[in-house]
Amino acid sequence: MSGGSDRVVLIVRLSALGDVAMTVPAIYSVARCYSETSFKVLTRRLPARLFVNSPSNVTVITANDDEIGSMTGLYRLLRRLAEEGVTDVADLHNVLRSWIIDGYFMARGRRVAMVDKQRLERYRRHESKRPFVERYFDVFKRLGLGAADTFDGVLPHVADGGGCRRVGIAPFARYKSKTYPLAMMRRVVDELSVRSDVKIFLFGGRGTEADELAVWASGKDNVTSVAGAGVLESELSLMATLDLMVSMDSANMHLASLVGTRVLSVWGGTTPDCGFLGHGQRREDTIEVGLGCQPCTTAGGDGCRYGDFRCLAAISPEYIVSRIEEILVISD
Repeated sequence: MSGGSDRVVLIVRLSALGDVAMTVPAIYSVARCYSETSFKVLTRRLPARLFVNSPSNVTVITANDDEIGSMTGLYRLLRRLAEEGVTDVADLHNVLRSWIIDGYFMARGRRVAMVDKQRLERYRRHESKRPFVERYFDVFKRLGLGAADTFDGVLPHVADGGGCRRVGIAPFARYKSKTYPLAMMRRVVDELSVRSDVKIFLFGGRGTEADELAVWASGKDNVTSVAGAGVLESELSLMATLDLMVSMDSANMHLASLVGTRVLSVWGGTTPDCGFLGHGQRREDTIEVGLGCQPCTTAGGDGCRYGDFRCLAAISPEYIVSRIEEILVISD
């Protein structure tokens, strides 16, 4: 389908890593549908590396930190964007920085569509919100670029452990309300590691996360920590070989989704009803207690009204292990 060979759509999503990952299925699907339209994704340096094997009409524009950290920097960025021939703006971020970019192009007669973050609805805790991936498709539709979801991954899913089940575990999240107690997740790793038919890979960042996971893997032949060990592209390649990823409501859930890996996700302060379940993931593969106070936040936070994060503490390590084994159909 043709959207017009003279159209240049600027797609704005500056952060964070997991949020940018959620835009990829919509961007790839729309770009493949409108092969004569040019799509230019404006994002930061790290998430720019997510756009692996992108359609030929998708290019990435990297914004430097100083360009989005001040009005002076934004002015320099706008001058750079003015040279891109932009005809439309798809704002998939909807924050102050992106509003300034929107306003700049609107003042020049360009078409602008913005994602609906349902900010007014976020306090209606027990109402299910539309998945963000669907909302991203809505933005393109309002620009006359409606398309079906045809995303099939940035890399092929190639899990084949030769009889050994390959499980990734990503225990960290940005906020405390999203992070399963580390001592309890370590018990999950310990219980799984006694099985000779399971190979476990631990995912995390550099520094303290890598140090923590190195301790978890110590002395276990079938547990490997890859925290902070490689670049983003190599992590995606490894995730594509997994039979299952165990993750919080975090970037790793979305990274695994980009390569077609099934995810067992653990939810606390946020729930799948907030709209952040990974692309192509199953609701039955989520773990949540279902307390009356859930969700207490739509995007995460470091506080708990009770001070004990009971929504996470109430989930036993044994239950998580049982769910992993159920999904993998691991036999004794």
